[in-house]
Amino acid sequence: MSKLLRTLAIGSALALALTACGSRPVDESPGSGGGGSAETAEAKDFRACMVSDSGGFDDKSFNQTSYKGLQDAKAKLGIEESTVESKSDNDYPKNVDGMVSAGCDVIITVGFKLGNQTAISAAKNPDVKFGIVDFDIGTVDLEEVGLDEVPGNVKSLLFDTAQPSFLAGYLAAGMSKTGKVGTFGGLPIPTVTIFMDGFWEGVQYYNERKGTSVQVLGWDETTQKGLFTNSFENKAQGRNTANNLISQGADVIFPVAGPAGLGGLEAARASRGKVAAIWVDTDGCVSAQEYCDVLLTSVTKGMDVAVEEVITSVYEERFDNTPYVGTLANDGTGLAPYHEFEDKIPDELKQEVEQLRQDIIDGKVTVKSTAVPKAR
Repeated sequence: MSKLLRTLAIGSALALALTACGSRPVDESPGSGGGGSAETAEAKDFRACMVSDSGGFDDKSFNQTSYKGLQDAKAKLGIEESTVESKSDNDYPKNVDGMVSAGCDVIITVGFKLGNQTAISAAKNPDVKFGIVDFDIGTVDLEEVGLDEVPGNVKSLLFDTAQPSFLAGYLAAGMSKTGKVGTFGGLPIPTVTIFMDGFWEGVQYYNERKGTSVQVLGWDETTQKGLFTNSFENKAQGRNTANNLISQGADVIFPVAGPAGLGGLEAARASRGKVAAIWVDTDGCVSAQEYCDVLLTSVTKGMDVAVEEVITSVYEERFDNTPYVGTLANDGTGLAPYHEFEDKIPDELKQEVEQLRQDIIDGKVTVKSTAVPKAR
């Protein structure tokens, strides 16, 4: 299979790049064997913690993948963990502060919506290290959070998903029979619209190359206007939004809405082969296997590898707060395998997507989304 289709389970390159209220907290400790070594004793003194956003750890998307990174670090290092799932946005202050009270050495917060609380808690607890997925701590509004400066004990884990979404848009345009594809988001925030921007640009690029006029329903990058469920949890709303796009003729759906986006996959499956979809954050054929038969591919983010590396860096006392930005070039983002569509996608289109991937890496094609994270 082409290198485009390598999954983000390949951790070595990413780890190298990384180096340059809901429920009550859940405590889990590794089992102890007889005659524990000094290394094991040291490990038991280290606790890594995680706070989900309101989507929960079983969202088949970014919370779940980030949680996998915590589990991988626990298995690798033999450390203790504490986790808490947020049931609503109102839970963030007590959940993050609860992890501080639990004696965590490193706290990973998952999602853009936890940005302000992470900054506040980190500033109050400079001896605790923090990592946050999908939020650039350097952009926090200091006046809004009541701080004089950005806390230095936070590492941002960012992902340029506009790049693989560009590839997804090109692929969708090439596979559309109706000449219409659709997308919708959960909320109009940068970590959502970055996917939609890239997707939109990829379709426009396909039209330029092929002299076609495939339309994108649900988003216009030039106006930053489009369709949103205004929730990451409401699957029914996601299904209704997808059906709206399908009724307008879209035959490829690109939901960027966490668990609400699963409703979009349900709508695609209900079409009985007339509509396909593209998932985000994780390989949908792994995280949401029941929908694999409608998934052309997925836009993936190596959040698990990034989270594991941050935890490991704190454990090994080499933490730094330089933001990590995952890209196509460092395998921090990508497209998942085509799975059940492997034999349905024309070879010529696969080759064009592969070449386009390389052209983006080489700088021959530039993705212009203003939501692209910047390394500092």
